[in-house]
Amino acid sequence: MAPLNDAEIEHLARRRASARIGWIAHACVFLAVNLLHVAVAVSHGRMPSPVGIGMLAWAFGLALHGVSVFVFGAGSSFTERLVARERARLQAQRDPW
Repeated sequence: MAPLNDAEIEHLARRRASARIGWIAHACVFLAVNLLHVAVAVSHGRMPSPVGIGMLAWAFGLALHGVSVFVFGAGSSFTERLVARERARLQAQRDPW
C-alpha cells in the first residue's frame, strides 16, 4: 500500500474524528434520555425499571455504532488487514503465473 500524502492523511483524520464525535454525541443523548426517564419515575414516586425493551434496543444500537466506529472505521488496522488480504487474493487470481 502506498504511503498517504498530507491531504489524504488530513481527510482520513477528519473522517475518523467526525465518526468518533458522532458516537460520543449518540452516547450522551442515550445517557441524558435514560437519566430523564429515571428522574421522571422517581418524581412520580415510582422506582424506575432497571432495563426496558427500548433501553436494551437503544443500547444494542449504540454498541453496534461503537463497533462500526472503533473497530471497522475507515483506516482502522482491522479494516486495512482485510483489504490487504483481499487485494492479495484478487491479484493472485488475476495473475496465472
